[in-house]
Amino acid sequence: MSASPSIWPAPQSTQVASSVSCLNARLQVTGIGPEHATCVEHLRARLAAIEIEIGSGDSPLATGVHVSFGHVDPRTTSREAYALALQADGITLRCASERALYPAFATLVQHLRGMERAGSELRGRVTRYVDWPTFVVRGVMLDVSRTRVPRMETLYAIVERLAAWKINQLQLYMEHTFAYVGHDTVWRDASPFTADEIRALDRFCLARGVELVPNQQSFGHMHRWLKHARYRDLAEVPEGVEHAFSIEREPYSLDLSDPRAGALLDDLYDQLLPCFTSKLVNVGLDETFDLGLGRARAACEERGVERVYLEYLKLVHAKIRARGRTMQFWGDIIVKRPELVPELPRDAIALEWGYDAGHPFAEHAAAFRTSGLQFYVCPGTSSWQSLGGRSDNLLANLSEAARHGAAAHANGYLVTDWGDRGHLQPRVIAEPGLALGAGCAWNANADLTDRALLERILDEHVFEDEAGVMGALVLDLGRAGDVTGAKSTNGSPLFFLLAFAREPLPHARIVDPSTDGLQRARGFLAELRERVARIRSSRTDAALLADELRFVIDLLIFACDFGCARLAAAPGSAVPAIALSVRRSLATRLRPLIAEHRRLWLVRERPGGLDESAAWLERVLALLEQDAPGHA
Repeated sequence: MSASPSIWPAPQSTQVASSVSCLNARLQVTGIGPEHATCVEHLRARLAAIEIEIGSGDSPLATGVHVSFGHVDPRTTSREAYALALQADGITLRCASERALYPAFATLVQHLRGMERAGSELRGRVTRYVDWPTFVVRGVMLDVSRTRVPRMETLYAIVERLAAWKINQLQLYMEHTFAYVGHDTVWRDASPFTADEIRALDRFCLARGVELVPNQQSFGHMHRWLKHARYRDLAEVPEGVEHAFSIEREPYSLDLSDPRAGALLDDLYDQLLPCFTSKLVNVGLDETFDLGLGRARAACEERGVERVYLEYLKLVHAKIRARGRTMQFWGDIIVKRPELVPELPRDAIALEWGYDAGHPFAEHAAAFRTSGLQFYVCPGTSSWQSLGGRSDNLLANLSEAARHGAAAHANGYLVTDWGDRGHLQPRVIAEPGLALGAGCAWNANADLTDRALLERILDEHVFEDEAGVMGALVLDLGRAGDVTGAKSTNGSPLFFLLAFAREPLPHARIVDPSTDGLQRARGFLAELRERVARIRSSRTDAALLADELRFVIDLLIFACDFGCARLAAAPGSAVPAIALSVRRSLATRLRPLIAEHRRLWLVRERPGGLDESAAWLERVLALLEQDAPGHA
């Protein structure tokens, strides 16, 4: 008999006895009243999935689950602290407050699922958990604007998994994917969320202990609005700038000194915010790199870019506060001038983001901490601009954010998942980052260095792979870019070979590529593809997971061969300089990959954004099909 089931996130304290617990698979919950009915119903549904029943009346055979409320442990004052004891003949649960019911029940479900079963009897070691979170807020932010807008059933499935990992906040990053009345020009082709859908998702999240926080960019990242004639005149640079989030030159940031821009934000907030019960609002305000390049040039030259930025931030803050909400904002601009941080509104929450290993979380967190401002640390899933993930960067980024965030007493830990340059990676690639980040958010001491432990966590709690194959496979897949020996930042060199196919090699985002390295990665990927057939996931989407992995691996192998073909041509030459026979062969392989990308997309995502995403691969195909210089 195993010592105890695997619990994720790892509890703060676990005590396992040598004696045996024998429980009936029918439970009787006592000690809580009708006010907790929603939480109990969620527990009932999760237990039913593993064939354990909560009885509706007294039963002499049922396992008693007695709940009480009060102080749990002298080491913590957390309202989510709990002590869960699975004893020889029953279960006791003590919660610091009602807020502890959701995380405590999540641990209970995991423990019961891991017990040995014989008919209606569950057997395992007598175990006691004493547990509480490192971070009060444990959040996930999903990019639903850079092409992938998930179907509602996709979102519901994600929320179920996040709740099981004790996540208590979810944000959907929005630029243009809410169906704002009167602004259909902007969202017409994006398959946006409707107000009714957001309200339904809000209710779904609340029933699982998750706060759905509204998120709407309000300064930079407004190019999907400003590129349209109706809104262009509201831009800092109406004629447009080159930026990393579009191939085209476009207006990018709002000119917040213009009252008409403020009126637009008023309209957006008044339509979006009532759909949420949360009193928080993430207004973005990050990466405003064009501030001072247009209408604010004189003001920025006179007072400094960050000073003008702070003035604009306060304008947005006033709008949020007038609506009875608390503003969250990304802290990347203001942290460049730490002396201005104390001037930020005292009730604002700064979001300190950084996605590469070695990001200065400690330095930046200290600036916000010293000012007394609430702040979150925000690492990422390392999935974007990679196709297959970046495992080593992921583990370092998550761990560093947790360690430095805990040391600086950050209020929250927000794991972000982005879709830069077409969101080509399927959602399966982000799942390890979401799960492992949830573990760090609950317990900053979570061990992300033990490879065997991580594989077990992913197999049991993410992929439900009875063969114990998929966790290792996905972590290995996230190292394919490293196998090439080439270097890049905020992405994988294999991804950038495709994304920057129009540009010459060598390229600033692909440092030191080599034919030997690409061929080595190709062999590595081919071996991974063979392992996909050994996966035995019990998830309802198991077949889809396998198809998504094969697609990613095949596209990465294509990227290796494409890179080798480019390196074989003259340095600095364009794709059409590749030998015609090689280009034709590559094009023949790429066409079905594009078709597979489109097929897989429509299973989990809405159709809006698919053409934009596929265009990143279709541009490569067009280059391969061009006539070479000097040919008719």
